[in-house]
Amino acid sequence: MHFQHSSEIWTDFPELVPGVLYAEGITEDVTAVFVGDRIDKFTTIAASRLEGRSEAELPEIQAWRRAYTRMGLKPTQYRCASESLLRRFKKERELPRIHPLIDICNAISLAFAIPVAVFDVAEIEEYVEVRRAVGDETYLTFSGETENPAAGEVIFADAAARVHARRWVNRQSGYSAVRSSTRAVLVVAEAMHSSASDDVRRLTAALADELAAGWAVTAEPVTLADSSPRFEF
Repeated sequence: MHFQHSSEIWTDFPELVPGVLYAEGITEDVTAVFVGDRIDKFTTIAASRLEGRSEAELPEIQAWRRAYTRMGLKPTQYRCASESLLRRFKKERELPRIHPLIDICNAISLAFAIPVAVFDVAEIEEYVEVRRAVGDETYLTFSGETENPAAGEVIFADAAARVHARRWVNRQSGYSAVRSSTRAVLVVAEAMHSSASDDVRRLTAALADELAAGWAVTAEPVTLADSSPRFEF
């Protein structure tokens, strides 16, 4: 299997920095204390970054807002996943618990203000490519409804034309959502701000550390580029 961005995406967004990793041995059997301590560590960072300013002022969010404008979308109508998390966290000072890995990834996304997507590999057909939609792909909402993204929308798609995320980093799909049966995951973090190269590497390294500490899993993060766009896993 592999993950990649299409050549068109690299041409249109040359500032893109994606970080990816693959991990096996994922279970829900992680102590609540461990997860809570990890979440607190990262949400404390997020709270500090939000002190005295809004999430819209963070350079990571500003870069994604510019990208959404270039895609022809209103950035305050369709927000990147990290901005949505930050907005919710700023109001409620906590996030809902979903699955130990998702909870930690959400907390890391908050701390870095960078979107982090986690896919159940068992539900992916052959590969995942970030590309523009043709118009015949299918997307499954978390409520069980089926949608067809319009031609030209940036999506995460597999070989079966199933859409695993819509509007790039706006909304993941119910197809490959992490659940109790998940054992192997593909994690993707993407950024476009000026220090994205350093920040994405720090983010994926932090996630690899959490996987080692909580699941005794070794995962090797990889940073992609237009010159080396494919991640084999």
